[in-house]
Amino acid sequence: MAVMSLDSLSAIINSDTSIFWFRRDLRLQDNAGLYHVLKNEKKVLSLFIFDTEILKELERDDKRIDFIHQTLGRLNKELEMLGSGLAVLMGNPIDIFRNLNPKAVYCNHDYEPYARKRDQLVKEILFEKKVPLHTLKDQVIFEKDEVVKEDGSPYTIFTPYSRKWKSNLNENFIRSYPSEKYFKNFLKTSTLSIPSLKEMGFESSGIHYPERVVKSKTIENYHLSRDYPAKPGTTRLSIHLRFGTVSIRMLV
Repeated sequence: MAVMSLDSLSAIINSDTSIFWFRRDLRLQDNAGLYHVLKNEKKVLSLFIFDTEILKELERDDKRIDFIHQTLGRLNKELEMLGSGLAVLMGNPIDIFRNLNPKAVYCNHDYEPYARKRDQLVKEILFEKKVPLHTLKDQVIFEKDEVVKEDGSPYTIFTPYSRKWKSNLNENFIRSYPSEKYFKNFLKTSTLSIPSLKEMGFESSGIHYPERVVKSKTIENYHLSRDYPAKPGTTRLSIHLRFGTVSIRMLV
């Protein structure tokens, strides 16, 4: 397997093809941005970009890259079962989108400072080509301006913030996005290969990552075992939440 080239991807995409840009939302189920692109568009290609601006700062055995790489392999297999696939590129997303001409691009909000600057530049590039960039809320239940004091200022103490958070919560905020209803709109492709870690300049971390499951017993005994690191007293889902392999709405 080799790293997919930009020319190869450009050959797949035309003015009828829309892109779903996977980032911190690596799942097909209950994915806000994916739901909306599949509902609104008839030919949807899935794309993940290993951002070289980020990669160049990392160690060869970086645990996050290993986890993402394993997850992309699983995601690609799921898409293959639907007759589609996951396009994986390495490069600067700004340069990549400068050379792509899809019908539209959809993704979910990313709140990191670097990501916000990157996304704004991508939006400007696409705007010049009259290609819309649609971004959706998916990673959180409430964004920063959705849980504030009566005067609109942010909370600085957790307990009153927690009370307001809970009082604001209703079914609308945790309703699932049934992406599977529109899986037929994934673009039909030949098999798309994912580059190996070695081809990317990385190697396996040797880490065994936690499963994407929540055990009822863990929650029931949480107050008894959470303070003991030697016990499996927490869900260990933090890495899955960070990269969106589980839905925050499902967990709530």
